[in-house]
Amino acid sequence: MNFMKTERIVFLDYLRAIACYMVIMVHTCEAFYFNLDGISFANNTDRLWVSFVDSALRACVPLFVMTSAYLLIPLKDDLVNFFKRRFIRVLIPFIVWALIYSLLPLSWGEISWSESRNYLTTFLYNFTENSIHFWYIYMLIGLYIFMPIISPWLKQVGKKEELFFLCLWFLTTFMNYIKLLVPNGEVFGECSWNDFHMVYYNAGYIGYLIMAHYIRTYINWNWSTTLKVAIPLFLVGYFTSVAGFYNLSLTSADPYIVEQPWRFCTPNCAMMTFALFIVFKKITLGTGFIYKCISSISRLSYGIYLMHYMLLTLIYKWLAPYLNTPETIFGVTTVTFIACYALSWLLQKLPKGKYIVG
Repeated sequence: MNFMKTERIVFLDYLRAIACYMVIMVHTCEAFYFNLDGISFANNTDRLWVSFVDSALRACVPLFVMTSAYLLIPLKDDLVNFFKRRFIRVLIPFIVWALIYSLLPLSWGEISWSESRNYLTTFLYNFTENSIHFWYIYMLIGLYIFMPIISPWLKQVGKKEELFFLCLWFLTTFMNYIKLLVPNGEVFGECSWNDFHMVYYNAGYIGYLIMAHYIRTYINWNWSTTLKVAIPLFLVGYFTSVAGFYNLSLTSADPYIVEQPWRFCTPNCAMMTFALFIVFKKITLGTGFIYKCISSISRLSYGIYLMHYMLLTLIYKWLAPYLNTPETIFGVTTVTFIACYALSWLLQKLPKGKYIVG
């Protein structure tokens, strides 16, 4: 999204708002199983709730990627204007919140001065332990850098070429599972001195960029066809995610192993993402009170994302002791979501507020 006045694409507003809520709920669920010893649950009830709820949310990050791609590629701006707008919209608020995450926790004694200085240094090359959601920003910046490269290709190729790439990319989403099955997890030329295996260059989040463009250009199904495709795809992806995470969490405490079925570039997540995106694309309600609220949340979604982890941590500590498992998951998520929206709304009213919340 840029700062020029443009006609809004209604379904993307709904998608951003819902995906933003989904991200917060994912991080609420993490509090039930992430600890210093790796992955463990207090009881099997928590394991079941987290497995079934969190698995339904795994498309959240790919959906965010696709909303950006749907609007941006192929590029309509020249290179300078494109990066200038991305810098204002994404990079400046990110820098502001990197400073906030490094300094503000000092005020309530969560971190020391030495930890604060370490956080400030760390942000130059990676996210910190109190802002793990910032991994997405580094990845997103990488996609922005690649968009000018892929845009000329998208302008020249047709449906068959895009579909060929998407089929090839979908095959690469099985890589995480293949690595679990082979000795030392190295495949297709991968080894201690080479990270770039045979399908490396066709893998990753670039697939979601192409998927968004393909859906925008070539898929305009009616509701009946959309649901016939979306429902089976989502259910297969969903129950694969549930079964995979639940069973692996019974036998391992290693996050790398247990969360493999929840990775964003897996076949099950790709199926759920495609299914949800084509369903959301059918939404046309762009008037009335509900859409006014959705549109406002959508405009502030980046600010909500940037700040939510800090507020979630505090709200979880306040509320979780008084709630059972499902109440905690949905209650903490909802309170955090509302609080982040309210704070983002207030901050964007400040002079230069766009540099804080995007």
